[in-house]
Amino acid sequence: MTVEWEHEPIKSKVMIVQEDWIDYNGHLNMAYYNVLFDKAVDEIFLGLGLGADYVKTRNASFFTAETHVCYLRELSAGMPVTATLQLIDFDHKRAHFYQELWHAEENWLSATMEQMSLHVDMSARKVADWPQDVFQNLSALAKAHESLPRPARSGRRIEIRK
Repeated sequence: MTVEWEHEPIKSKVMIVQEDWIDYNGHLNMAYYNVLFDKAVDEIFLGLGLGADYVKTRNASFFTAETHVCYLRELSAGMPVTATLQLIDFDHKRAHFYQELWHAEENWLSATMEQMSLHVDMSARKVADWPQDVFQNLSALAKAHESLPRPARSGRRIEIRK
């Protein structure tokens, strides 16, 4: 069954920045931004037919091949956040998506992440084609997101410009 998607980035549920995620600088440690983004991906990807049950029943999963995170504004313990996800592109084995992490009450942008995920056959531990139903869900999401502008912060690279 193909999922119906809105013509806007998908929004996660509200997550709370935990006290033990705060580092010696008094703000959210960089590793936990990844935790928040990853929790949002897991939640959102359930709608694509992926998740823990997918791994158990189909012996396949999706692995992260590359990410790029930009930290824009500090987060502190107790702050509520949500993440959005926009599918940028996909093919038979890969999904390229972009996320933003937002303060859930004050509506300011804290961080962005761009990611390339690979579909993996867990028996062989090798990249493999998405099954037809997941591919159809990705196709439906891509169609819903095709009218969205490409995020200005996607496609960035690290460099010191002279």
